[in-house]
Amino acid sequence: MLNNLKNSLAQKIISLVENNERKKQHAAWQSLLTAKSINIHKTFIPKNSTIFKGEGNNLGHITIGENVLLREYCNILVFPNAELSIGKGVFFNNYCSINCLEKIEIGDDTIFGEGVKLYDHNHLIERGLTLHVEKEKYTKKPIVIGKNCWIGSNAVILKGVTIGDNTIIGAGCVIHKSVPANTIVKNNQNLIYESL
Repeated sequence: MLNNLKNSLAQKIISLVENNERKKQHAAWQSLLTAKSINIHKTFIPKNSTIFKGEGNNLGHITIGENVLLREYCNILVFPNAELSIGKGVFFNNYCSINCLEKIEIGDDTIFGEGVKLYDHNHLIERGLTLHVEKEKYTKKPIVIGKNCWIGSNAVILKGVTIGDNTIIGAGCVIHKSVPANTIVKNNQNLIYESL
Protein backbone atom coordinates (compact mmCIF):
# COMPACT_ATOMS: atom_id res chain seq x y z
CA MET A 1 0.00 0.00 0.00
CA LEU A 2 2.79 2.43 0.94
CA ASN A 3 4.71 1.55 -2.24
CA ASN A 4 1.63 2.28 -4.36
CA LEU A 5 1.26 5.68 -2.67
CA LYS A 6 4.98 6.45 -3.25
CA ASN A 7 4.72 5.45 -6.93
CA SER A 8 1.58 7.52 -7.43
CA LEU A 9 3.17 10.57 -5.79
CA ALA A 10 6.35 10.15 -7.85
CA GLN A 11 4.32 9.94 -11.09
CA LYS A 12 2.42 13.13 -10.20
CA ILE A 13 5.65 15.01 -9.46
CA ILE A 14 7.20 13.85 -12.74
CA SER A 15 4.06 14.89 -14.60
CA LEU A 16 4.10 18.35 -13.00
CA VAL A 17 7.78 18.88 -13.85
CA GLU A 18 7.27 17.74 -17.47
CA ASN A 19 4.20 19.96 -17.86
CA ASN A 20 6.13 22.93 -16.46
CA GLU A 21 8.99 22.32 -18.93
CA ARG A 22 6.52 22.13 -21.84
CA LYS A 23 4.98 25.45 -20.77
CA LYS A 24 8.43 27.09 -20.57
CA GLN A 25 9.38 25.75 -24.00
CA HIS A 26 6.08 26.96 -25.49
CA ALA A 27 6.52 30.45 -23.96
CA ALA A 28 10.10 30.69 -25.30
CA TRP A 29 8.90 29.63 -28.77
CA GLN A 30 6.12 32.24 -28.77
CA SER A 31 8.61 34.89 -27.66
CA LEU A 32 10.94 33.96 -30.56
CA LEU A 33 8.08 34.27 -33.07
CA THR A 34 7.24 37.80 -31.92
CA ALA A 35 10.65 39.18 -32.91
CA LYS A 36 10.43 41.52 -35.95
CA SER A 37 13.24 39.75 -37.80
CA ILE A 38 11.72 36.25 -37.44
CA ASN A 39 9.23 34.80 -39.95
CA ILE A 40 8.79 31.07 -39.28
CA HIS A 41 5.82 29.22 -40.74
CA LYS A 42 3.51 27.59 -38.21
CA THR A 43 4.20 24.12 -39.66
CA PHE A 44 7.89 24.26 -38.69
CA ILE A 45 8.98 21.32 -36.49
CA PRO A 46 10.30 21.23 -33.81
CA LYS A 47 8.91 24.30 -32.10
CA ASN A 48 12.00 24.70 -29.95
CA SER A 49 13.66 28.09 -29.54
CA THR A 50 16.92 26.59 -28.22
CA ILE A 51 17.79 25.44 -31.76
CA PHE A 52 18.35 29.09 -32.73
CA LYS A 53 21.48 30.92 -31.59
CA GLY A 54 22.74 34.41 -32.29
CA GLU A 55 25.28 36.72 -30.82
CA GLY A 56 24.17 37.06 -27.23
CA ASN A 57 20.37 37.11 -27.38
CA ASN A 58 20.30 38.84 -30.77
CA LEU A 59 19.37 36.96 -33.93
CA GLY A 60 19.53 38.08 -37.53
CA HIS A 61 16.72 37.81 -40.08
CA ILE A 62 15.23 34.32 -40.31
CA THR A 63 12.59 33.23 -42.84
CA ILE A 64 11.45 29.60 -42.85
CA GLY A 65 8.76 28.33 -45.23
CA GLU A 66 6.04 25.78 -44.64
CA ASN A 67 6.65 22.11 -43.86
CA VAL A 68 10.30 22.48 -42.85
CA LEU A 69 11.48 19.72 -40.52
CA LEU A 70 14.61 19.51 -38.39
CA ARG A 71 15.33 16.20 -36.70
CA GLU A 72 17.33 15.78 -33.49
CA TYR A 73 20.36 17.85 -32.40
CA CYS A 74 20.29 20.45 -35.19
CA ASN A 75 21.60 23.99 -34.58
CA ILE A 76 20.98 27.25 -36.41
CA LEU A 77 23.33 30.18 -35.76
CA VAL A 78 22.27 33.51 -37.28
CA PHE A 79 24.28 36.57 -36.23
CA PRO A 80 22.63 40.00 -36.03
CA ASN A 81 22.42 41.60 -39.52
CA ALA A 82 22.80 38.15 -41.12
CA GLU A 83 20.02 36.63 -43.20
CA LEU A 84 18.84 33.01 -43.35
CA SER A 85 16.13 31.97 -45.79
CA ILE A 86 14.85 28.38 -45.95
CA GLY A 87 12.22 27.48 -48.55
CA LYS A 88 9.24 25.18 -48.13
CA GLY A 89 9.48 21.41 -47.74
CA VAL A 90 13.13 21.41 -46.63
CA PHE A 91 14.30 18.50 -44.44
CA PHE A 92 17.34 18.40 -42.14
CA ASN A 93 18.38 15.04 -40.71
CA ASN A 94 20.06 14.66 -37.29
CA TYR A 95 23.09 16.78 -36.26
CA CYS A 96 22.90 19.37 -39.07
CA SER A 97 24.41 22.79 -38.42
CA ILE A 98 23.77 26.12 -40.15
CA ASN A 99 26.29 28.88 -39.33
CA CYS A 100 25.16 32.16 -40.88
CA LEU A 101 27.14 35.35 -40.34
CA GLU A 102 26.15 36.99 -43.65
CA LYS A 103 23.58 35.19 -45.83
CA ILE A 104 22.42 31.63 -46.52
CA GLU A 105 19.55 30.74 -48.88
CA ILE A 106 18.12 27.23 -49.22
CA GLY A 107 15.60 26.44 -51.97
CA ASP A 108 12.34 24.51 -51.71
CA ASP A 109 12.30 20.72 -51.25
CA THR A 110 16.02 20.36 -50.55
CA ILE A 111 17.03 17.57 -48.16
CA PHE A 112 20.07 17.30 -45.92
CA GLY A 113 21.60 14.04 -44.65
CA GLU A 114 22.94 13.64 -41.13
CA GLY A 115 25.73 15.91 -39.97
CA VAL A 116 25.69 18.42 -42.85
CA LYS A 117 27.45 21.72 -42.00
CA LEU A 118 27.00 25.11 -43.69
CA TYR A 119 29.50 27.95 -43.06
CA ASP A 120 29.18 31.29 -44.88
CA HIS A 121 32.36 32.54 -43.19
CA ASN A 122 35.96 31.76 -42.28
CA HIS A 123 38.10 33.11 -39.51
CA LEU A 124 40.24 35.98 -40.77
CA ILE A 125 43.89 34.98 -41.24
CA GLU A 126 46.48 37.73 -40.90
CA ARG A 127 49.80 37.04 -42.61
CA GLY A 128 52.98 38.61 -41.39
CA LEU A 129 56.12 37.08 -39.97
CA THR A 130 53.77 34.43 -38.63
CA LEU A 131 50.21 33.42 -39.44
CA HIS A 132 47.60 34.66 -37.01
CA VAL A 133 44.02 33.36 -37.00
CA GLU A 134 41.56 35.90 -35.59
CA LYS A 135 39.01 34.52 -33.14
CA GLU A 136 36.44 37.31 -33.54
CA LYS A 137 37.01 38.53 -37.12
CA TYR A 138 35.73 36.79 -40.23
CA THR A 139 35.69 36.82 -44.01
CA LYS A 140 32.16 36.21 -45.30
CA LYS A 141 30.40 35.32 -48.55
CA PRO A 142 26.83 34.06 -49.06
CA ILE A 143 25.82 30.46 -49.66
CA VAL A 144 22.96 29.73 -52.08
CA ILE A 145 21.54 26.21 -52.36
CA GLY A 146 18.95 25.66 -55.09
CA LYS A 147 15.64 23.82 -55.14
CA ASN A 148 15.26 20.05 -55.00
CA CYS A 149 18.84 19.31 -53.96
CA TRP A 150 20.08 16.41 -51.87
CA ILE A 151 23.07 17.11 -49.66
CA GLY A 152 24.55 13.81 -48.40
CA SER A 153 25.57 13.01 -44.84
CA ASN A 154 28.57 14.82 -43.37
CA ALA A 155 28.95 17.15 -46.35
CA VAL A 156 30.42 20.58 -45.59
CA ILE A 157 29.45 23.62 -47.67
CA LEU A 158 31.74 26.62 -47.35
CA LYS A 159 31.38 30.36 -47.95
CA GLY A 160 30.78 31.77 -51.40
CA VAL A 161 29.28 28.55 -52.81
CA THR A 162 26.22 28.46 -55.05
CA ILE A 163 24.69 25.03 -55.68
CA GLY A 164 22.28 24.90 -58.61
CA ASP A 165 18.81 23.29 -58.62
CA ASN A 166 18.42 19.49 -58.77
CA THR A 167 21.96 18.81 -57.57
CA ILE A 168 23.20 15.89 -55.47
CA ILE A 169 26.20 16.33 -53.20
CA GLY A 170 27.64 12.98 -52.10
CA ALA A 171 28.30 12.02 -48.50
CA GLY A 172 31.45 13.48 -46.99
CA CYS A 173 32.13 16.06 -49.73
CA VAL A 174 33.66 19.42 -48.82
CA ILE A 175 32.18 21.94 -51.26
CA HIS A 176 34.34 25.05 -51.64
CA LYS A 177 33.46 25.92 -55.25
CA SER A 178 30.09 26.52 -56.86
CA VAL A 179 28.26 23.58 -58.47
CA PRO A 180 26.01 23.99 -61.55
CA ALA A 181 22.41 22.78 -61.64
CA ASN A 182 21.63 19.13 -62.46
CA THR A 183 25.01 17.87 -61.23
CA ILE A 184 26.10 14.95 -59.06
CA VAL A 185 29.21 15.52 -56.93
CA LYS A 186 30.90 12.38 -55.58
CA ASN A 187 33.66 12.00 -53.02
CA ASN A 188 36.52 10.05 -54.61
CA GLN A 189 38.53 8.99 -51.58
CA ASN A 190 41.02 6.74 -53.39
CA LEU A 191 40.96 4.20 -50.59
CA ILE A 192 43.99 1.87 -50.41
CA TYR A 193 43.44 -1.77 -49.44
CA GLU A 194 46.31 -3.94 -48.23
CA SER A 195 46.19 -7.60 -47.34
CA LEU A 196 47.36 -8.61 -43.87
